[in-house]
Amino acid sequence: MSAVEPTPDNKNKKLVLNLSFMVIFMLGLAYASVPLYQLFCQVTGFGGTPKISDVAADEVLEREITVRFGSAVSGDLPWRFRPNQLTQTAHIGESVLVSYQATNTSDQPIAGTATYNVSPAKAAAYFVKLDCFCFTEQVLQPGQSMTMPVLYYIDPAITEDRRLDEIKTITLSYTFFEIKSTQSAALIHAANPTKRP
Repeated sequence: MSAVEPTPDNKNKKLVLNLSFMVIFMLGLAYASVPLYQLFCQVTGFGGTPKISDVAADEVLEREITVRFGSAVSGDLPWRFRPNQLTQTAHIGESVLVSYQATNTSDQPIAGTATYNVSPAKAAAYFVKLDCFCFTEQVLQPGQSMTMPVLYYIDPAITEDRRLDEIKTITLSYTFFEIKSTQSAALIHAANPTKRP
């Protein structure tokens, strides 16, 4: 008895099913790539992204590094955003608290979120943030100002990296972007029910 040959319709159905699965898989991978890349950068310091930790350094060294603070706002966000200090010099390993100030200059509530970067990029792996407002949705009412703290330290392991012996200054920069999402609209509406989300 000979094997039954698949019909062209069965072959087409199998091909469509396989292609559909591949498209769904690729969409899922694309959706997960942003948080996975963000996590990778936070753990490794890759691409100028500082590490994030909940543990302070275990030692404070005599060597000092100056940190400069930068700020920017995307073109469509009507906020003023600035660091409350332009520079700060601290010992390597010392936990340091700084802050930024954001003000909504519009006449309506607006949600925003900040991304950050450290330069030079090769120093990012040693810039450790203990607490930060980045990637957290912030809702500011019309005219409202908010102080946003950042707690950080420079990892003492930086002294073991000979490529960074010449580093005397590191720059930490934040950029705020407006968020337009269903969740943001719900937060804005809850804070100010007279405005339409």
